[in-house]
Amino acid sequence: MNSRCWKRCFIISFLLGVWFPACILVQTTPRPTSTPKPQSDRLQFRLVGYPRKHNEGRIEIFYKGEWGTICDDDFSLSNAHVLCRQLGFVAATGWTHSAKYGKGLGKIWLDNVQCNGGEKSIELCKSRGWGNSDCTHDEDAGVICKDERIPGFVDSNVIHVDENKVEEVRLRPVVTTKKRPITEGVVEVKYKDGWTQICDVGWTPKNTRVICGMLGFPHERKVNKNFYKLSAERQKHQYRLHSVACVGTEVHLAACPLEPLSTCVTCEGGMPAVVSCVPGPQYPCPLASSAPLFCVSFFPPMQQTTVRLKGGAKLGEGRVEVLKNNEWGTVCDDRWTLLSASVVCRELGFGSAKDAFTGARMGQGIGPIHMNEVQCLGTEKSIWNCGFKNITSEDCQHIEDAAVRCNTPYMAFENSLRLTGGRTPYEGRVEVLSVDANGTQSWGLVCGGAWGTKEAMVVCRQLGLGYANHGLQETWYWDGSNVTEMVMSGVKCTGNEMALSQCQHHKTISCQKTSAKFSAGVICSETASDLVLNAPLVQQTVYIEDRPLHMLYCAAEEDCLSKSAAKANWPYGHRRLLRFSSQIHNIGRADFRPKAGRHSWIWHACHGHYHSMDIFTHYDLLSSNGTKVAEGHKASFCLEDTECHEGISKRYECANFGEQGITVGCWDLYRHDIDCQWIDITDVKPGNYVLQIVINPNFEVAESDFTNNAMKCNCKYDGHRIWLHNCHMGKADL
Repeated sequence: MNSRCWKRCFIISFLLGVWFPACILVQTTPRPTSTPKPQSDRLQFRLVGYPRKHNEGRIEIFYKGEWGTICDDDFSLSNAHVLCRQLGFVAATGWTHSAKYGKGLGKIWLDNVQCNGGEKSIELCKSRGWGNSDCTHDEDAGVICKDERIPGFVDSNVIHVDENKVEEVRLRPVVTTKKRPITEGVVEVKYKDGWTQICDVGWTPKNTRVICGMLGFPHERKVNKNFYKLSAERQKHQYRLHSVACVGTEVHLAACPLEPLSTCVTCEGGMPAVVSCVPGPQYPCPLASSAPLFCVSFFPPMQQTTVRLKGGAKLGEGRVEVLKNNEWGTVCDDRWTLLSASVVCRELGFGSAKDAFTGARMGQGIGPIHMNEVQCLGTEKSIWNCGFKNITSEDCQHIEDAAVRCNTPYMAFENSLRLTGGRTPYEGRVEVLSVDANGTQSWGLVCGGAWGTKEAMVVCRQLGLGYANHGLQETWYWDGSNVTEMVMSGVKCTGNEMALSQCQHHKTISCQKTSAKFSAGVICSETASDLVLNAPLVQQTVYIEDRPLHMLYCAAEEDCLSKSAAKANWPYGHRRLLRFSSQIHNIGRADFRPKAGRHSWIWHACHGHYHSMDIFTHYDLLSSNGTKVAEGHKASFCLEDTECHEGISKRYECANFGEQGITVGCWDLYRHDIDCQWIDITDVKPGNYVLQIVINPNFEVAESDFTNNAMKCNCKYDGHRIWLHNCHMGKADL
């Protein structure tokens, strides 16, 4: 009976075209036709090669799981228009032939393409058909797109799997628990009208690995099935999924071979599939039925990391950076795929990759680019075990930096926090869910007294709202609810926490100003700036100057000299100054703007400019134990774009009371000969020291990454000359 039912359902499913993704993924080689069969749900496009800008390059198509090129035979500007639109640009300005951007590898997917220019996809144009070509890679075509993006375009360089049939996957523990993350339980798949189980006949650890990766876990482990058999026998299960056969490197269950879904299917001799996963070191160890400390063995606490993510709004996303020869550098996005991104994610203690970003989507790095054309199988323990090419100066620029967004465990942090009263979902007064001794839940406010940018960063991260733009200490104008009770005060965060509850705060409420108008609030943003100092320039420009006191009146007025200068015999004598240039780049994805509006900027007649920030940079000379022996004080003389990368226009200048800031892709240069661009070392004795420079030291302006705001140099001073060496980014000694 079951056999007949199965055959009947199979035939009906086939006739109706209701197939699970596995049936879709088992593709047959298309016959050469005048017009390729539409495959839009699987086609992806990218620009690669060198030398090139971000809006030009060799055009490559991702089809049938492989990247390939287009032959230049019969190529035209009309073809380029269609392709540029599929890449997210409004139009094409030109095209290239004869592999101008270098020869591709692998397949030549299309040849003799002829578009009229109005097609929505290149697959709707006439051609010889998929994979039918008489060309070599010497004839690879390229396109030059107009550098204007289609509004709202979703980056097509991100390879997505077909999730239409498998919407979600979850683990259902036998014993209900509120603890997170859930690391073990029955696998359930969301399908159409509800959740369904998977028959475990033929289930392998490779299937478990894929499930764990989707749920944000880097490793799988054996599970005690006997523990679940009794529960399975008591319940009647309707299985809609059979014969899962993953190879283990898939980033989503929908990419694995699967049997079609059918309400007629039973699980003869089996039970619901059960998996157990091991979380990364950032998350709590599971309270599972076996080996509760097993997760620790995967991640030794003192292991040296050679890969990191930078510039992301939340844990598990960011620009990929790797460590080589004691120097951090980026990865070029040529041939960057979900397989390679997943290796990075698992290496860092997360699950498989959800997105593999190209084109510096998480901001541009600085310094070297260590890897190009990374090609991982998906089984490697580290990105360094994957195949890759070393970089030459022509290969890549930082506009091609690769980034990832990893699957991370669901922690339900967003349920215990909310914003109210704001004009948009990205802003409002912070309200925290609290539970009293009787278990009654209620919403309360946070004390705005010490509230700042770091605390706002945590709130925005917890709610999935991106980066912090402002942390507000008064929110009387956002009184959008009847919540008036303070439930948390004295909050102090490092900025790296996943939830506000992980920050330090008073054990009992202590508020000097307890009215609701002084409650904390935030403004979040999808993008943020990121300032970083050009460390080599500091090392190259350092010198000592003995400057006469009669030339330092203006600097003394702005408090740019050490305290002993007040006791000097003005205008006679001099001060010894350690001078250097500092070049501050904005490598983020939003302009760096002063927090204070121009109405509150302070005019300094002595130097003839407005100060837009109280403190923009700290310059300190430290002893070997971190004690300050001399310090500089630098307000933002003016924030402006001194120079920008090619193709980027200056937006900010200080002249004529102009707008102040640093544009993305530009930098502000303070030359060594500018007033206050120094440390007064008149009272410093000869010896070995550390020069430390910290940008935005008070976190006055929000950034995507504060860990790269400090630079340190080893310093040797013999009483007459000074030497700097080993200038590098480092944690500030504050």
